[in-house]
Amino acid sequence: MIRTFLQVVMLSDLTRVFGGFRFRRYAQAALLLYGLIIAIGVSAGYVQEEDPDGWWPLLFGIVLGSFGLMLFSTLSAWRLATAGLIAMRVLFTSEEGVLGEWQWCWYLPVLVAVGLLHSGRVVVMVALITTGVVYLVGAMGNLDYFPTTAGILMLFLLLGYAFGSRGRAEQRFHAERDAKTALVERARIAREMHDVVAHHMSLVAVRCETAPYRIAGLPEEGRREFAELGDAARAAITDMQGLLGVLRATDQRADRAPQPGLADIRALAPQASVADVEVPSAVGLTAYRVVQEALTNAGRHAPGSSVSVVVSLVDDALEVFVRNSAGGPSSGGGGGHGLVGMGERVAVHGGSLDASSTEDGGFAVRARIPLGER
Repeated sequence: MIRTFLQVVMLSDLTRVFGGFRFRRYAQAALLLYGLIIAIGVSAGYVQEEDPDGWWPLLFGIVLGSFGLMLFSTLSAWRLATAGLIAMRVLFTSEEGVLGEWQWCWYLPVLVAVGLLHSGRVVVMVALITTGVVYLVGAMGNLDYFPTTAGILMLFLLLGYAFGSRGRAEQRFHAERDAKTALVERARIAREMHDVVAHHMSLVAVRCETAPYRIAGLPEEGRREFAELGDAARAAITDMQGLLGVLRATDQRADRAPQPGLADIRALAPQASVADVEVPSAVGLTAYRVVQEALTNAGRHAPGSSVSVVVSLVDDALEVFVRNSAGGPSSGGGGGHGLVGMGERVAVHGGSLDASSTEDGGFAVRARIPLGER
């Protein structure tokens, strides 16, 4: 929850902020409802304290408009709200403080939103202009309230900026961590793909070496051609082994076990529905890893949940669908790295990955892996 909030404050306006939430429409409606209540309070206060001269719709529009603009541009909302401070001072003839009871509830949320969502340079500009406007408004009525009012406004602006800065730093940290995770996963993919490609290259080398014995009457030129192809295949295997040594960590041992494929998914999930089709080894390995990671996430974040696995052939792509219901409390860990890894694996084949929560509180992973030329 804290991380989600910190990510939220990185966004440029409240429409994009609410766009990151599952119930964004309700959040937007709540903001507008709050603005409507404050707008009614401000305009009703004006009608009650002043002679009804027809200016209350202006106040109503300024207040409600400020909250409406917050959904699109917090700076535009701040500009309108700041102009509204001057309009209120002109229209209200009472000698109370610069910010009355309703004004606190109106102007402060706009100011805090600016602090949350903008950089220090923008916040400094807003602070200077706001202080100047508050002084001007105070000079039109009573400057006794100016130091306290300006101090409180700057305090809230500073608090908003502090949370926003924390969110921006947190966002950069997670972006850098995800980038590092992606690089690590790509190296792991390359190591695993080495085994898949080496198997095919070894088959080429063996067939080239045995061709003179399997093909009767093969001319000498054909023998030399097969011999050269076999040498090239063995050289390619040697080059790949050298590259694998670079990608492997210094303390990491070589994995001599064969890489898993489509047929091994049932060992992970006996209840899985796996299409009985022939797919390239690399595609089968990717499908296996996606299912493996999705099952690991389900066990970690929804222990005790029921999990369904369906692997099917749709057009020219292999579709992997893993869904788990709501389970017990999450045991933590992971940090979303598994999703990054799955995305990298599927992207190798030019496929797509979608991972999201379900309406019943569960989670679903759907991967589409193109088969390419078979």
